[in-house]
Amino acid sequence: MPSLFDPITLRGVTARNRIWLAPMCQYSVEARDGVPTDWHLVHLGARATGGFGLVMTEAAAVTPEGRISPQDAGLWSDAQVEAWSRITAFLREQGAVPATQLAHAGRKGSTAAPWRGEGTIGTEDGGWTALAPSATAYQGYATPRALTADEIAETVQAFGAAARRADAAGFDVVEVHAAHGYLLHQFLSPLANLRTDSYGGSFENRIRILLEVVDAVRAALPDRKALLVRLSATDWVDGGWTAEETVELSARLAGRGVDLVDVSSGGLDARQDIPVGPGYQVPFARDVRAKAGIATGAVGLITEPAQAQAVLEEEDADVVLLARAALREPAWPLRAAHELGVPYSAAPYPAQYARGAWR
Repeated sequence: MPSLFDPITLRGVTARNRIWLAPMCQYSVEARDGVPTDWHLVHLGARATGGFGLVMTEAAAVTPEGRISPQDAGLWSDAQVEAWSRITAFLREQGAVPATQLAHAGRKGSTAAPWRGEGTIGTEDGGWTALAPSATAYQGYATPRALTADEIAETVQAFGAAARRADAAGFDVVEVHAAHGYLLHQFLSPLANLRTDSYGGSFENRIRILLEVVDAVRAALPDRKALLVRLSATDWVDGGWTAEETVELSARLAGRGVDLVDVSSGGLDARQDIPVGPGYQVPFARDVRAKAGIATGAVGLITEPAQAQAVLEEEDADVVLLARAALREPAWPLRAAHELGVPYSAAPYPAQYARGAWR
């Protein structure tokens, strides 16, 4: 059996294989109340029936102002818990581990769904004043308001409360989003964090809020449930967050109950110069795994089964997460099983789809 189809256990949670669905925003809550809809059930459910070992939701905002757009899903209310419960039950019935990503957009919030335009939207379109570590804008966006010390504490509490709701909704894995230029990443990077208090300046100060969030989320989850953190390994801009800092932070996270680091990159600064190509972020996952002593997930233009299998064989990461490839092909794991020589009887087919198995 190719290692891509080996199960993996984090704490008390076992995924049937190491092909995981990465979080991808759907911008499809038209009621603007953060409650997931039939779209989310079908979108996520199709990947569960398609054989993914773990299916992660889009970024679920921990507060209304933590959304990227008014159409984002959330976990700040009990009404959202009820709707997510229906989805997690279906994912579990199909053999996939239900997971969610908790997030706060920070200065990249209050924007339009990408197919409806770019940049900050006004209150007349459902927008709000974005919050950030400092009153410095992402390029082309409105200037955010800097969080007060009390608001930072409230944000940490909001992550903890969202984690409790995630548990109640039936999620077995929770990921804290500290990548792609959103709030927690903004605190990490000196390009966005210009604070002079205990949350800015030194490395120790810039990582403080993330460690507090991790502690709050870990405390809110039963011990058997797994905790992940997504990090941008580098800003790809001089003077920004670095790969070396990512390794050091990941080692700290390993000691605070984090089970796996989902290693991405970029998203904080429009000046980023990214050498995009197949597997371009895999070396970051390899370094974190080798140097920080924690399991990692590899992401970023992993599109072909042999490529994904090589990531595991070469011990670059413990799992691979697919995003755009999974949008194109919801049953990517079933094709991967065929191409890697897994008998169709051992591949993760739902019984209803067995007649269509690759032979």
